[in-house]
Amino acid sequence: MRVDRAFDRLRGNPASDRLFYGASELGDFSLVWLIIGATRGLRSERDWHAAARVGGGLAIESVLVNGLIKSLFRRTRPPWDPERTVRLRRPRTSSFPSGHATSAFSAAALLSEDDVLWPAYYAVAVIVASSRVYVKMHHASDVVVGAALGAVMGHMARRVLPLKPAPVSESHAPGRG
Repeated sequence: MRVDRAFDRLRGNPASDRLFYGASELGDFSLVWLIIGATRGLRSERDWHAAARVGGGLAIESVLVNGLIKSLFRRTRPPWDPERTVRLRRPRTSSFPSGHATSAFSAAALLSEDDVLWPAYYAVAVIVASSRVYVKMHHASDVVVGAALGAVMGHMARRVLPLKPAPVSESHAPGRG
């Protein structure tokens, strides 16, 4: 409730609406993460492997979260406001945990390995995840748990599928990793 009231102060502001509704929509089906991953993949062969790992990791994350974990919970979503200024896809799955938050932090963890842009990946993850509370698709606790779950899943995937060390000519400054 407190978090929702804090977002109420931002809701209706044209700039905030564009940012959060846009982020929520780009988060559908992990589109923003596939675009960012593909863009990273253009830099080098090693980055292409990182991009492919993000795509595969998000596919597995989606099956686990949307197919398995959400089926264990039957949490209802916040009340639907039929008079929204922006139309969004209304998911049919449980509200808990937030799939947008899970995929956001899973992708950020995977993309951030050995990349100087790691702060940007996490900044986008925070915006996408928090957008779900802003647009009233999730409760704040759905997003917090989804973000934590996604971070854990992303770091586990990094251990299972590590990137090969970068050749000296391609090395990036050490990122969060």
